[in-house]
Amino acid sequence: MVLTASTMLDLGTPAPHFQLPDVVSGQTISLDTFAHSKVLLVMFICQHCPFVKHVQSELAKIGHDYSSAAASIVAISSNDIQSYPLDDPEHLLAMATSLGFNFPICFDETQEVAKQYTAACTPDFFVFDVDRKLVYRGQLDDSRPSNNLMVTGEDLRAALDAVLADQPIDREQKPSIGCNIKWKLGNEPSYYG
Repeated sequence: MVLTASTMLDLGTPAPHFQLPDVVSGQTISLDTFAHSKVLLVMFICQHCPFVKHVQSELAKIGHDYSSAAASIVAISSNDIQSYPLDDPEHLLAMATSLGFNFPICFDETQEVAKQYTAACTPDFFVFDVDRKLVYRGQLDDSRPSNNLMVTGEDLRAALDAVLADQPIDREQKPSIGCNIKWKLGNEPSYYG
């Protein structure tokens, strides 16, 4: 495990387009799937990472807490499953089912979507407004597996609530910290390092 921080993509960046299979429904999910949502949360997660395991119940809770709002959520897993088979679609499906995820969890086999979003770690969070411009990238909250702070989702929830309420979001944002995305050999992006 390599402790890695978010790249902190520039605020205002347009949401990159993607087309990926949802491991639960089998349907193809794209940016257009969420065209009618006021806010879109894109999360890069995986099944095996201890940082994701630490917050996975809160991710499920956020999915349910925002399901009646004009919010959409999609989770994406981009890890190399040859080296990390626990992150394959079958294990992602089991994870989504056991945690009661009510949002799609997609598998990015080529890792191209992770590169387009400059995702670097799991978990890595990106919030886009109604115009699909990036308004938040950073941590879920201050909790980490080793610091004994309660998982609240405070930072991410504040960003989602602000967009839904047409309020400005604090531009001072703390990067997410987690395991590095497990890139296929020779496929590491230039921003990764």
